[in-house]
Amino acid sequence: MKMSGAQMIIEAIIAEGVTKVFGYPGGAIMNVYDEIYKQNDFEHILTRHEQAAVHAADGYARASGDVGVAMVTSGPGFTNAVTGLATAYTDSVPLVVISGQVPLSLIGTDGFQEVDAVGISRACTKHNYLVHDIAELPRILKEAFYIARSGRPGPVLVDVPKDITGEIAEFVYPSDVHLPTYKPNYKGNDRQIKKAAEAILKAKKPLLYLGGGVVLSNATDVVRRLAEISQMPAVETLMARGVMGADNPLLMGMLGMHGNYASNMAMSETDLVISLGARFDDRVTGKLSEFAKYADVIHVDIDPANIAKLVDVDYPIVGDINIVVEKLIGHLEERIKPERYQVWRDILKRYDELHPLTYHDSDEVIKPQWVIERIGEKVGADAVITSDVGQHQMWAAQFYPFDRPRQWINSGGLGTMGYGFPAAIGAQVACPDKHVINITGDGSILMNVQELVTASENKLPVINVILNNHFLGMVRQWQTFFYDKRYAETDLSYQPNWKLLAEACGGAGYDVTTKAEFDAALDAALEGGKVTFINVAVDRLENVLPMVPAGGALYNMLLEHKES
Repeated sequence: MKMSGAQMIIEAIIAEGVTKVFGYPGGAIMNVYDEIYKQNDFEHILTRHEQAAVHAADGYARASGDVGVAMVTSGPGFTNAVTGLATAYTDSVPLVVISGQVPLSLIGTDGFQEVDAVGISRACTKHNYLVHDIAELPRILKEAFYIARSGRPGPVLVDVPKDITGEIAEFVYPSDVHLPTYKPNYKGNDRQIKKAAEAILKAKKPLLYLGGGVVLSNATDVVRRLAEISQMPAVETLMARGVMGADNPLLMGMLGMHGNYASNMAMSETDLVISLGARFDDRVTGKLSEFAKYADVIHVDIDPANIAKLVDVDYPIVGDINIVVEKLIGHLEERIKPERYQVWRDILKRYDELHPLTYHDSDEVIKPQWVIERIGEKVGADAVITSDVGQHQMWAAQFYPFDRPRQWINSGGLGTMGYGFPAAIGAQVACPDKHVINITGDGSILMNVQELVTASENKLPVINVILNNHFLGMVRQWQTFFYDKRYAETDLSYQPNWKLLAEACGGAGYDVTTKAEFDAALDAALEGGKVTFINVAVDRLENVLPMVPAGGALYNMLLEHKES
């Protein structure tokens, strides 16, 4: 069948089973949007900024487990999308982003709205393409979806010149992909897996170190089974919240810069780290020379480039967590004695009792941690929680009772302010029957506030809970601790009227200064069916604790802040 390049893009999207696309049109991609207008197989959701389009596709992908798709035009349309690509790349989110480009004859001439999309995105995509010939387009589109979802997932850019989208050629969509230089290893090395099992059997203080790869590989069930049969304690990274379940007695909590005391001490004293889908990020490890310094390391990861990148690894295993852990259980199930680790579990339980994750509640001013806990009490596992970046993100990770994977959606690696609201829109599209709540700050929410219109137009009842301390909170905290309270450009006292802003865009707004008002506002938002801003006046100077100072060892935590 002969068709235009624009039609090929539409047919490929349909063939890949995509039902939702996020985007923003423009001149170079106009032919594709003309074909979108003519079809009824997928829904296109018009965001109000290209960055938001990619973040929404990202949130959709994280919530659903499917590949997210976004479309943008050339030039500033593409450069606006770069932050979204980088956000997805650092957190290994499967996306296909299709960008328009100036015609082939204008490339390299500084034509109107021309930028080198492939060059710019090379560092923040898993792979990228510039289509030079319409005959290549079907193959490239097939490869793009395959690369995005296979191995370690990630965003793939397909940059399509406008003349290619208008040309006519034969369309045969490939049934499979042939990439000789790209062959992800899923099975894991059997000999290494057996050695890892022997190490676990010999260890006295083993620790499961769970990263976002467990979520990405849908390996929660098998990882929980490993923990159950072995009774090994576990810690989660920021990206793995929900893997073990909030009430699991084997879960010590989150570790790292703002991890709880028991988790950080567990990593500091363990004699064997079993790392599953974690990349030893600096916010987790702290001072590398002191990180798990008494431990051997088993590192399971689908991406060989991640293994031993930052820490020495004794048992490297490249493979899919589902397959590797299933084999590991086979070696352990009849031999492991869970009581072997009872003393170790008792030590960690004592650490948790000594310094539990807590805060000083107040009836005079709303504490942000109380807000998080209250949301958890009201909606719990029924909600999908997104966040922006800052103090509110850490409080949400610490205090929300995450019970399942894909319940917690945030920008972990890049730390993108403005991510939470459009990601929540994508998550709401993916999960129309669940409450989606974006926990945000008064700094972050303004960075993509225009998406109020997107949510309102599409009747997406995303609830934005603004923990409003009139500060750029996390930077203010560092200025308090390490810069003698020189609050350089972090005071955000000048703000819009959040209630009126939400209402002006067709949503609902609430200003909250008491706990009773918050309960009433949240109840109304949950029942209201509209995009909502709940502006909560919280303690301006509340800090996120515990905290490991940058470059410090995990065991040297600030557990409280004392005024000098």
